[in-house]
Amino acid sequence: MTTNRNPKRPSGGKTSGKADKKRGGRKRGRHWFGWFLATGCLAVVCAVVGYLLIVLNGERILAANQKAFEFAETTIIYDKDGREAAALATVENREYVKFGDIPELVYRAFVAVEDRRFYEHEGVDFWAIGRAIVKDIMARSMVEGGSTITQQLAKNMFLSHEKTFFRKASEASIAVALEKNLSKDEILELYLNRIYFGRGAHGILAASKLYFGKDDLNKLEIWEIATLAGIPKAPNVYNPISNHERSQERMAVVLSLMEQQGLITAEQVEEAKKKAAAYEPPEDAYAGAASQKYPAFVDFVATEAERVTGLTEEELRVGGYRIYTTLNVNAQQIVEKAFADPDNFEESADDRIVQGAMVIIDHRTGEIEAMAGGREYQNKGLNRAVQPRQPGSAFKPIAVYGPALESGDWYPWSKLQDEKKCYGDYCPTNPGGKYAGSITMRQALKESRNASTVWLLNEIGVDRGLEFAKRLGIELDADDRNLAIALGGLTRGVTPMEMATAYSVFASGGVSVDPHAIVRIEDRKGKVIYQYKAPEAKRLIKPETAWYMTEMLQAVLEKGGTGTKARINRPVAGKTGTTEHGIPGFKSSANRDVWFVGYTPEWTAAVWMGYDRTDEQHVLKRGSSMAAALFAKVMGEALKDVPASSFTKPEGVKTVVKPPTVGGFSVTWSDADLGVRLSWSRQGEGLLYRVYRKAENEDEFELLTVTESTTALDLAVEPGVTYEYYVTVYDREHALEGDKSTIRGVTVPDSIWPDPELPSDFPDGDFDGNDGGIWPFPGEPDDSGIPGDGEDGGQDDGQDGGSGTIPDGGWNSGGSNGSRNGELPGNSESGNGGAGQPAGPGNGETEEGEAEEPAPVDGAPAP
Repeated sequence: MTTNRNPKRPSGGKTSGKADKKRGGRKRGRHWFGWFLATGCLAVVCAVVGYLLIVLNGERILAANQKAFEFAETTIIYDKDGREAAALATVENREYVKFGDIPELVYRAFVAVEDRRFYEHEGVDFWAIGRAIVKDIMARSMVEGGSTITQQLAKNMFLSHEKTFFRKASEASIAVALEKNLSKDEILELYLNRIYFGRGAHGILAASKLYFGKDDLNKLEIWEIATLAGIPKAPNVYNPISNHERSQERMAVVLSLMEQQGLITAEQVEEAKKKAAAYEPPEDAYAGAASQKYPAFVDFVATEAERVTGLTEEELRVGGYRIYTTLNVNAQQIVEKAFADPDNFEESADDRIVQGAMVIIDHRTGEIEAMAGGREYQNKGLNRAVQPRQPGSAFKPIAVYGPALESGDWYPWSKLQDEKKCYGDYCPTNPGGKYAGSITMRQALKESRNASTVWLLNEIGVDRGLEFAKRLGIELDADDRNLAIALGGLTRGVTPMEMATAYSVFASGGVSVDPHAIVRIEDRKGKVIYQYKAPEAKRLIKPETAWYMTEMLQAVLEKGGTGTKARINRPVAGKTGTTEHGIPGFKSSANRDVWFVGYTPEWTAAVWMGYDRTDEQHVLKRGSSMAAALFAKVMGEALKDVPASSFTKPEGVKTVVKPPTVGGFSVTWSDADLGVRLSWSRQGEGLLYRVYRKAENEDEFELLTVTESTTALDLAVEPGVTYEYYVTVYDREHALEGDKSTIRGVTVPDSIWPDPELPSDFPDGDFDGNDGGIWPFPGEPDDSGIPGDGEDGGQDDGQDGGSGTIPDGGWNSGGSNGSRNGELPGNSESGNGGAGQPAGPGNGETEEGEAEEPAPVDGAPAP
């Protein structure tokens, strides 16, 4: 029998194994606890040593830099040929204010938005740093700063703004040292006097005077305080002069933070927003801005440099960088000369001038050649080239005609309905209330017809228009999902830069264009810190779409189109745009914005004109022809040294044959008709013929009439004058015009009228139509050929002011009501002139300010 020698130990293998494991677990637990304790002690020692090193390092930097600051060196801008063109301004606008003179709400606002735990930390906010580290790890880059106000002051005084872990450590060292040597009030005083507020203003007092004209901070209102507190995050973006809209957005964020921290009430927030919306810069707001060459272009370059390098505006100004750009000095000087000439702009009733902007892009490379930010533009001013405005009809190719062509179901010769029609509560109308019934797409765009444009967008769908605009770089607001976008009625509007970029896609044959102003940037040691690399070109639209659009936009510059003023001595395609004033209760045909956006085979340009603030006293009386004329003046001269080329037609494009050239054309004087008789051979069925005429004292041929017949009779001639004529064939189905015929001339005999001294023949003794005078021969109708002067109801040249001079070949040129038995229309700029009786409407001004083509004679339908 076996005896258990250890009565304390239970018998059985299992029980014994459990006890062994328990003892082993206790040993391992003591082992890990020891390691944990040792590691914790080591971490504490390292933390203490690290903290001491941080403090000592900060104290060392402070001691070594009490009066030493990084030497400021001017940054130079170079043009596209590598020549020095301009310099970023280095003049500082700084005024010091003592902490006791800074209202509590002012410095509390900065604390609320920049460092809400400012009074709780000792220079470094570890909670904020932890949050920043997490965000940096998630983004795999240094995206979150986590800096306190004290750290920002340290960075501003002693360090670069480069985001690296080493720089952040030094920044923390200095911040801790600053907190040990200065009070919180002293730190805030230094901070508020050193931070940069944009446009050369350093410190809160300089910014208050610059943006609000107030040299006493106690007079600042809540919205002004919030605006100032929002600027330092991005001075070039959030200051109210350079970008009022973005400034208001940032101010709203600051107001919200101030409300959350109990500094202001919800009612004060709403009141502040209302006041900010009506902001006007002080009269001398631009006086402090340092002048420089090509300021708008240089400002745009500075903004682009901030974006591509991550440097601040202040670092760029004093960092001694060399920025090589795409600036075309010749084009820039031409643009600035044109914007300095008041003759190119409508005259204002007071000191608030009509403003404008222009952008020129080489769409073959994406290089921005030149830019105008406004008239009398000064450094860091409001760059209107990047400010949104309503585009009017210039948006039609982007939202309607482009997407229709892209669908493959529509072509330039496709027929559209041009009728007055409502779509729910939206009832678009054509200028002058005239409708064609049916019209080709090409003609509708050429004449800028509203009704047919909206009809087409309704056919293709608004979503298709929005998607096409997005492809061209314009992402519209969610509230823009409606038919009003067809006529450029947008929530936010678009900038001249965006419009130029969008049209560049048409010009480039449908591939993407990347507008840029910077080629490369070097630091003061010559090291390249940025090099532009063009993104891979993407096909955004079909080449056929781009070609058809170019053909249609070229027609806009032809006779009868709205953009004839934009013609230069090389191919141009483009579109005008006009927006109504939109002032409630103000009855006027005046405009708010006028545009011309166009391109040659080489360059694309956008021109905008209007007032910065539109009211009843500040509206445009002239139309988009003003913008078109400026486009022609600038582009015609700027392109002189650029080799001319042609728009390239892609393969496989469906085409329509141009109408044939008229043959058998003859011009003779007819004694029997007392007029010039023209005749030609018929070229086919369903075609119209356009007859053009030029007198010997006129510079250009003008359209005389449109007819289905192969003959025409010109009765509006003067004795002894030589006239020249030619005829073209017009295909109204496809809105195409053939080449002109041979030019033929004839001289009218010196004596073709009866003797005006015969009172028995003329009741009032002359031919002027006074007192109802008519052509005297019995049985002759009133259209016998003798014009009256339109006074007192003369029947030949129209009532109410007919001129009798017949400058356009019509009988009632200038008459606002006249008719000549319906044969030829009037030429009233108001659009209600010469109501022909059966021939149709007169030659009224269209929406874009250009005359439509006269109605035809002999009752032929208008093209």
